[in-house]
Amino acid sequence: MHIDMCQSLGMMDGMTSVTDLLPGPAGDQGSCCTPSGARPMSAERAATLAAQFKALADPNRLRLVSMISASEGSEACVCDLTEPLGLGQPTVSHHLKVLVDAGILQREKRGVWAYFSLVPGALDHLAGVLAEPA
Repeated sequence: MHIDMCQSLGMMDGMTSVTDLLPGPAGDQGSCCTPSGARPMSAERAATLAAQFKALADPNRLRLVSMISASEGSEACVCDLTEPLGLGQPTVSHHLKVLVDAGILQREKRGVWAYFSLVPGALDHLAGVLAEPA
């Protein structure tokens, strides 16, 4: 198992700074704890992504996304989603609203019925975020 100098500083007695461990003249910072140069995620983007992942972090919402995705034309009427989930219409409507607000589903009103479909590319975008290097 490999522990780098930065990780080991907290475990060593008698060392007062990282320069005690580095080769070369005192004060030479070497490569310990060097920033990667990658830009950190903005707070705004992190909040948006967290809301989207939170919306998907519910089993009923995951099932809704799966059911809509598998439906003919990749869309479904709210009236067709209540029975398979075993939930009442108000509960299903709440879950759908959360997914719409998170930008995962879109809603289209047709007469008295509401039809839901996936926002094009929304799930691919979230999958891409998970695949990004840290």
